[in-house]
Amino acid sequence: MDLNIKLAIYCAFIFSVTSISFAQKKDSLSDKVTAYVADKFPATRVFNVEYNQISPYQYSSKLLGTNLPENKVENLYQIKINANINIIRKKNWMLGTAFNYRYLYATTEINAPNSSIKGNVENEYHYHSTSLNFTYFSKLFNKTVIYSNNLIVDGSEKHFERIKGLLTGTMILKANAQTKIMVGLVVNIDPSSQVPVFPTFTYEHKFKNNWVMDMVLPQRILMKKEVLGNGRISLGSELNINSFYLYAFTGNNDRKYEFRQAEINTGITYEHFLGGSFIATFKTGMKNIPNGRLFDKNETPRSYIFEVKPQATFYLNLGISFNPFAKNNK
Repeated sequence: MDLNIKLAIYCAFIFSVTSISFAQKKDSLSDKVTAYVADKFPATRVFNVEYNQISPYQYSSKLLGTNLPENKVENLYQIKINANINIIRKKNWMLGTAFNYRYLYATTEINAPNSSIKGNVENEYHYHSTSLNFTYFSKLFNKTVIYSNNLIVDGSEKHFERIKGLLTGTMILKANAQTKIMVGLVVNIDPSSQVPVFPTFTYEHKFKNNWVMDMVLPQRILMKKEVLGNGRISLGSELNINSFYLYAFTGNNDRKYEFRQAEINTGITYEHFLGGSFIATFKTGMKNIPNGRLFDKNETPRSYIFEVKPQATFYLNLGISFNPFAKNNK
């Protein structure tokens, strides 16, 4: 089982499971769940914009199993935009939609013998996804259970590429002011998935020294603490997923590929409440990428054509988001 793909799917679940409502009954279950997820993941808030810059790094690569010379990424940055809207909210269910857009720009220094491509090569990629999300609240064994069905369409600036589905069930085992424990199961309906079913585990605990352990396996392990009155600092590791589509023309055929890589970011995050439900975010630290794989759109990453293994590098992330639940989830 490929752990990186597990992490990728879980991120997709987190980023699409919740929609935000501007007008909801105070302290309802849907309010609490929505506020809890939006507090943890900026991409699930009503609106979120991020800029991510990565320092230059070397990488090794293989094409069809053949080792290629080392090359260098001279410049790489991304811009991410997320929007989440609640369409209908009833007592026991919610219907919402989410939109995600990512722009990636990279300048790569190519040094490939016997190739016509040499020197600095500039590339830019666009990725977007739109989802329709249905969430239902119920009881099982006298415990609250949250079921979610997500229909997702993604693609590039050229085409819509895939229709995916996510079915999730999350049981709240414990939820009080000090400790929250949840277990879940995710079913991923995606032809490119290597892990169609896997479990999830969430644990949050507030210590007496005001530090909070925030563990969402397999996506993140963080230690958090509120500082400076309107700020919060987080230390630990998180996993992000980068993917985008590429196109090539060979003979009389247009070939479609997907590039996908998992990124483990270890460092520090500072969030500051600006007032008016706006939150500014600063992140920096070390980025580790186990590998990145290019594969035919109709295949899975296991049947990759091209593989890269980058060296560790530094990252800087600046963001601003709108979260009307910012002060309601304390």
